[in-house]
Amino acid sequence: MKIKIKKIAVHSPKLSRAFTLVEMLLVVTIIGILAALVIPKIVGRSEQARRTAAGADITSIKTALEAFEVDNGFFPKAILDLVNAPNNAKNWHGPYLDKVPQDPWGNNYIYYFPGKHNASSFDVLSVGPDGKEGTDDDVGNWSK
Repeated sequence: MKIKIKKIAVHSPKLSRAFTLVEMLLVVTIIGILAALVIPKIVGRSEQARRTAAGADITSIKTALEAFEVDNGFFPKAILDLVNAPNNAKNWHGPYLDKVPQDPWGNNYIYYFPGKHNASSFDVLSVGPDGKEGTDDDVGNWSK
């Protein structure tokens, strides 16, 4: 004996319910308000993260410069001497850096020996987002 089951189509008001235009506008407005509050905070944090990254790079370069000085008895004349052996470094045990990094804004780090801020030592600095040396946004080994 076969039993036949009939499928009955039932239209439920819950299944055909959709969002109204007012509900959609309300959601879009709330998302816009949240974005207006959150985006400026995120943008400010990215600049702070770049400054922190520049400080970490400077610390790494500083460590490499000090290792060069321990091995050779003097600081290098150029920052590239940390990657390639200079002619006057008889006890060079490098490379002290794999490569000289660029700062988070795409600029080269600047190295001075003797330093302008550390006269008995050296200066390593990033010129910051404006790309100009000597402005308030510079990050250097003297400003930590």
